[in-house]
Amino acid sequence: MHDDSPREVRDSKVLAAMAHPLRRRLLDVLRVDGPSTVSVLAERTGEAVGKVSHHLRVLGASDLVEEVPELARDRRERWWRRTSGRLDWSPSDFPDDPVALAAESLVLERQTALARQWFAEREDHPEPWRRAAFTADHWARLSVAELAELEERIVSLMASLADREVPDDGQERKLVFLTVRAVPGRP
Repeated sequence: MHDDSPREVRDSKVLAAMAHPLRRRLLDVLRVDGPSTVSVLAERTGEAVGKVSHHLRVLGASDLVEEVPELARDRRERWWRRTSGRLDWSPSDFPDDPVALAAESLVLERQTALARQWFAEREDHPEPWRRAAFTADHWARLSVAELAELEERIVSLMASLADREVPDDGQERKLVFLTVRAVPGRP
């Protein structure tokens, strides 16, 4: 069932499964690091094995992750992987659904937490990495169609970087969190 193509989330129960901080993190770890065991995921997230196992079962019930028995070395070892690459959803598909509000809030909190983590730890990184990290914001007058085109272009660029085969050219590469947000607003 594993598929690297984006999955359109339209089911509130699936969105609810994603709208939990640890489950979101488990999905991220599995996306970045690939298939893993419960014990490795517990170590990676700093959570108890039982807690991670429970949340993997919740994700599995929504077909967001699946067991990979062929990777196990014995009957006790359980491996898990994501069932799809990117998970796409829109709050407009869940009108008046408190789950969508919670999921949006979780995404924003996660993005903010990762940015704050960088701010707190950036001095631990060499100068070239501190100079390369960036943030940008702009104001633009756009139509709905232009905003949709912007989303398509940016998401496509980000996906091409995230999903590419990493070149073996001797350059140091670090895992980089990419995020963008474009919303109507006023200065």
